[in-house]
Amino acid sequence: MPKTFVIAQGGGPTAVINQTLAGAVAEIERRYPDARILGARHGVRGVRDGDYVDFSDVPPARMRAIGNTPGAALGSTRDKPDAAYCEQVLKGLQKINADAFMYIGGNDTSGTQQILTDAAGGSMAFVHAPKTIDNDLMENDHTPGFISAGEFVAGAFQSVDLDFRALPGIYVGIVMGRHAGFLTAAAAAWRDDEDDGPHLIYVPERPFSTARFIDDVKRTMDKYKRCVVAVSEGVTTEDGKSLVESIVGADKVERDAHGNVKLSGSDLNRAFETALANGLPGKRARVDALGYMPRGYIGAINATDAREAYEAGQYAIQVAEEGGGSVALKYEGGKTVMRKVPLSAVAAKTRHMPEDFLAADGTHLAQPGIDYFKRLIPRKYEVGRPFV
Repeated sequence: MPKTFVIAQGGGPTAVINQTLAGAVAEIERRYPDARILGARHGVRGVRDGDYVDFSDVPPARMRAIGNTPGAALGSTRDKPDAAYCEQVLKGLQKINADAFMYIGGNDTSGTQQILTDAAGGSMAFVHAPKTIDNDLMENDHTPGFISAGEFVAGAFQSVDLDFRALPGIYVGIVMGRHAGFLTAAAAAWRDDEDDGPHLIYVPERPFSTARFIDDVKRTMDKYKRCVVAVSEGVTTEDGKSLVESIVGADKVERDAHGNVKLSGSDLNRAFETALANGLPGKRARVDALGYMPRGYIGAINATDAREAYEAGQYAIQVAEEGGGSVALKYEGGKTVMRKVPLSAVAAKTRHMPEDFLAADGTHLAQPGIDYFKRLIPRKYEVGRPFV
């Protein structure tokens, strides 16, 4: 019977990642009243350095409040452990006689758990609990954090569309999403009529062409007198390079510890501003990057998202009892259920939007995509139809 549990959080924070932490702590306390529960500060770095929070010192009321709070209460990390780093992490876990290590995070986090599982040789249980606003984990219908972020994006684009009805022009909103376009496509979740924005959607699953973009905007302006665009920060050109890399140059872009091109900053904004100024001179245009705002906005914590994140934390303890693995959210029989899947099925892999989610032109949702987003992100507000 496990007696020492270690929990950590990795990658970008979300609005509900702390619900998964709270659910796990509560479930451990229910199943194993005498167990020691430690939270590693800043992910595997805290395990390596022996930097822990002892949850026996944290009152239940505080844990409930933490669960309702965005961000990562234990702190997070972008460290990507190699074999040598993982050896240090494993030694850190062995030093405190850990029986189970639960890591809440996305693709890279699951990859770390796979490395540790292989290195430990069955001496302890390693569990990956899902978290990502990108919604890009294999084996999952959707991931904790996505619904809340998607609700933010849907509301933001509905609001912008109303703004640009009043004062027509061109609006480009850049949404987080490196390899998958789910969050960008969520911009269309509350779209009702053909003339509602966003009028154009660009995602990493389809190659991006600046010339084609300008033509698309021109046609939309001719038809609706305004054009609202949702674009993923990770869109790529025909040669497979990220648009940022194509603009700045492969030798000049910044990269993180995982080797990923840094997509934040102002390069992408300037690229779209320049393209619009050259292609549509004299038109009123605005380019904004939503940045980190959607992923942990306290005003858009979706109740379903929070509940599922908590349940994922609870279920992770069952997975630990079964020897480890990854928690997946499946959609079965008209409801979301928790299932255990092998770490190898998730680790360091990326789930993309299904091909049939997009129309043939690649800039609009097809019916399967419309149905998916309406299921997960139902309309929250009733909006009066403008006169313009």
